[in-house]
Amino acid sequence: VDAGVHFVSPCGTTGEAPTLSDPEKLRVCQLVVHGVAGRVPGLAGAGGYNTREVIALVHELEAIGVDGILSVTPYYNKPTQEGLYQHYKAIAESTSLPIVLYNVPGRTGVNLEVQTVVRLSSLPNIVAVKEASGNLVQMSEILAAAPGDFLLLSGDDPIAVAVMAIGGKGLISVASNGAPSEVVQMIELAEKGDFAGATRLHRWLLPFLQVNFIEANPIPVKAAMAAMGLIEEGYRLPLVPPSAASRDKIVKVLQDLKLLGSAARV
Repeated sequence: VDAGVHFVSPCGTTGEAPTLSDPEKLRVCQLVVHGVAGRVPGLAGAGGYNTREVIALVHELEAIGVDGILSVTPYYNKPTQEGLYQHYKAIAESTSLPIVLYNVPGRTGVNLEVQTVVRLSSLPNIVAVKEASGNLVQMSEILAAAPGDFLLLSGDDPIAVAVMAIGGKGLISVASNGAPSEVVQMIELAEKGDFAGATRLHRWLLPFLQVNFIEANPIPVKAAMAAMGLIEEGYRLPLVPPSAASRDKIVKVLQDLKLLGSAARV
């Protein structure tokens, strides 16, 4: 928040949400709600392949005061587009909270297609989609067909500026965990239409944006943040620490970008 982020999103992919129990997710979100103290919105992760369980978690999150829900598509069971529509419709009808759809087919095995997103955008509290398909044509088609107040947010740091150039409205970021002020500046330049400035910052940040995916997210960014002195490094199985070679590359990027401060532990 002090670095200028516009909102926080606890219990997403980078927070290892699949390895957290529901009571742990609620505790994390309680801590975040308390910590931000209303200064920025808190968008809590609540998604999965069991619609009833997602709805139950959403009700508990609503009770502790989160400002909205980020809901990843069901994974593994690969529902049809109609199944995806009915899944999100049921969640939306169960709560008054605004809901951000989360499409990340590379991890879930299912793509939230354009017409499904457009159908869902007509529901009053489905307000945005976090698009991490990497498909700029698909994103362009969503932006062309959805209502003007429906937001499309990039779910991929390396293409965030490109997404904003076609009409996207921001980024839910991995890199901002380690370099929040730099990512905020990049996004705010794009918001102002200064794409030359945003592109310059993007190119400078690109090695960090890329090294965060040298192994499965969030392994590299956790290692980077630990090296920067921001967190204690820890993972839950099936995630494990990065290999020695990956760790060397992560630290080299941080050194090159001068992101290792006086509190760093290398």
